[in-house]
Amino acid sequence: MPAAPGHNTSLDPILHSLQQSLSHGDPSQAQSLLQKAKLALLQQNALIPSQQTAVSTLATARSILEAGALLSIRSRDPDSFIRYYSQLQPFYDFPGLQSSPSQSRSKITGLYLLLLLSQGDYAGFHTLLESLIVAEDPNDASRVEEDQYIKYPIELERSLMEGSYDQVWRKTNGRDVPGEEFALFSDILINTIRLEIASCAARSYPSLPIASAKNLLFLDSEGAVMDFASEQGWSLEEGRIYFPGLEDAKKEEDGDQKEVINHMVGYARELEMIV
Repeated sequence: MPAAPGHNTSLDPILHSLQQSLSHGDPSQAQSLLQKAKLALLQQNALIPSQQTAVSTLATARSILEAGALLSIRSRDPDSFIRYYSQLQPFYDFPGLQSSPSQSRSKITGLYLLLLLSQGDYAGFHTLLESLIVAEDPNDASRVEEDQYIKYPIELERSLMEGSYDQVWRKTNGRDVPGEEFALFSDILINTIRLEIASCAARSYPSLPIASAKNLLFLDSEGAVMDFASEQGWSLEEGRIYFPGLEDAKKEEDGDQKEVINHMVGYARELEMIV
């Protein structure tokens, strides 16, 4: 039977194979299929949406680019993900595709919000979030937060702003994580927080027990603490970490910073008692 007018039969099998490769965890095959799919899109002028291209072809093109974005995350390539995110925006806003909305848009958007957090780009985070609220319902921000993929980075950002790093750690290591692709940026975010806590601790205390530092820095073992301490240039002696240069630090501590680190030390001691 001949294909319906405007329906593209050559892209659909490629998309199906690409999605299968992603679901089966075969990144090398998925990457090969993705290159083949993008070449086909280029040949059919479907890399950028236009009125001259069949809506069905544009919908398939959108799905291919979304698969590319997710593959970038799984390949731990944030720069590639950013490029795919930018390529997808014209498809998401294209009037001809509004009748067949993407099932992956909120997931891609949530991942991009988490990327912005991991980069410390709070201005970009809030700008994007405000645009989502305006597009959904300017009078009801809660509707945006009902989406599991958007809710996750929003809650992380709030905990970061409150200095509740223990809450961030819990959220990135529990049931709140909405999908495996979110783990990459969550790991980057935790590492950024770890370095910030380390900097605060080194300015607030002359030393800490290794056991406390393990919980404080969200590390899995005392051996990991020792490796981290070595990377930071800290000294180790009789089960304690000693922070160098404290006598040269400013005598006047930032109040908010000290409150945060005191909270975290208390949290670490509670974990020690539980363990």
